[in-house]
Amino acid sequence: MTALGDHIAVVTGAASGIGKAIAERLAAAGAAVLVNDLRADRAEAVAAALRAAGGRAEAVGADVSDADAVERIFAAAREAFGDCTLLVNNAGHVHQSPFEALDVADWDRMIAVHLRGTFLCCRAAIPAMLAAGDGAIVNIASQLGQIGGVDLVHYSAAKAGIIGLTKALAREVSGRGVRVNAVAPGPIETELVRNLSEEWRAAKRAQLPLGRFGAPEDVAETVAFLASPAARIYVGQTLGPNSGDVML
Repeated sequence: MTALGDHIAVVTGAASGIGKAIAERLAAAGAAVLVNDLRADRAEAVAAALRAAGGRAEAVGADVSDADAVERIFAAAREAFGDCTLLVNNAGHVHQSPFEALDVADWDRMIAVHLRGTFLCCRAAIPAMLAAGDGAIVNIASQLGQIGGVDLVHYSAAKAGIIGLTKALAREVSGRGVRVNAVAPGPIETELVRNLSEEWRAAKRAQLPLGRFGAPEDVAETVAFLASPAARIYVGQTLGPNSGDVML
């Protein structure tokens, strides 16, 4: 297993699904993990389980779209472990709607959680990383940010924005020691995807060369790789654990 014992990781949206699997994978590799989720009780339950398994973990309940709340996340990481050296922007929100029925409020919430949240967390993490001349950021996008999705215009737009942010930020900071990359999963068996309609799930499954959705652990392994020294020349990349849905 890749050793990540030097890392102090902040993982957003880490109380379930992909985020939980990422937190577990990083903790198992030795990283100290600050578990964030919108619900503090669920975040603390994950952190407690990581500690029970011998890991170093603390929890903070916070909405990543709130600038003050994001500052609390990183202050808690500093107090518990030190400055964040690995940021995983995973917090997400899924909502389906045909474009002509899409409410402004639903559009705004989607952009706020995914794109604004990624921006705010990167902004909070980067000063210490630049001062140290070292750090890694992994932004969780989606293959729908590359190809689009029916009834998911707002989700697809938010995830495409994360991919663009990743590339631009990588050009700014990689020369100063901070690697920024993205992971664009295909459909993964999580609560968020299970909440989508069965019609959408069946149609999507039929499109995949593998014929099946991935598991959260598949994404966690990709994140662990990007966080590791083995990915030292990966900059501004978008890796795709997506069952063959997108081939680049």
